[in-house]
Amino acid sequence: MNLIPAHRANEEELEQFLGKNSHLNKKPLLLKGYVVEIGEKIEGCFVLEEMESGIYWLKQLHITQTEANKLPVLLEAILQLAKKQQAKTVFVHSHQPVVDLLLEALQFHPQKENLYVDKYRAEEGSWWSYQVS
Repeated sequence: MNLIPAHRANEEELEQFLGKNSHLNKKPLLLKGYVVEIGEKIEGCFVLEEMESGIYWLKQLHITQTEANKLPVLLEAILQLAKKQQAKTVFVHSHQPVVDLLLEALQFHPQKENLYVDKYRAEEGSWWSYQVS
């Protein structure tokens, strides 16, 4: 599994991936995102956006259904990337109960109230945070 800055990804492969996943937003992906290459094919993507010094928001996390079993490994790799970028905290907004279970297993903590949670309130889903060590 390779994490590649989206702007450095093979343009044809990226367009093909985005074409199959039209719900993904290309612009932020190219500006601050990464693609996930598995077996020389783009199978996922995410945006790790710095909100303020040391505070990151993991957005647009997506992995294809055929590679969904690699989601725990992908999340671990993203946290390692965040650590390299000197992140202190990573926030995630989850829309799926299965992802909630995975985040809890990876020692993310549910957020009820927080500057970021309140600022980016969403109708559905739940917020989680991870303290990067």
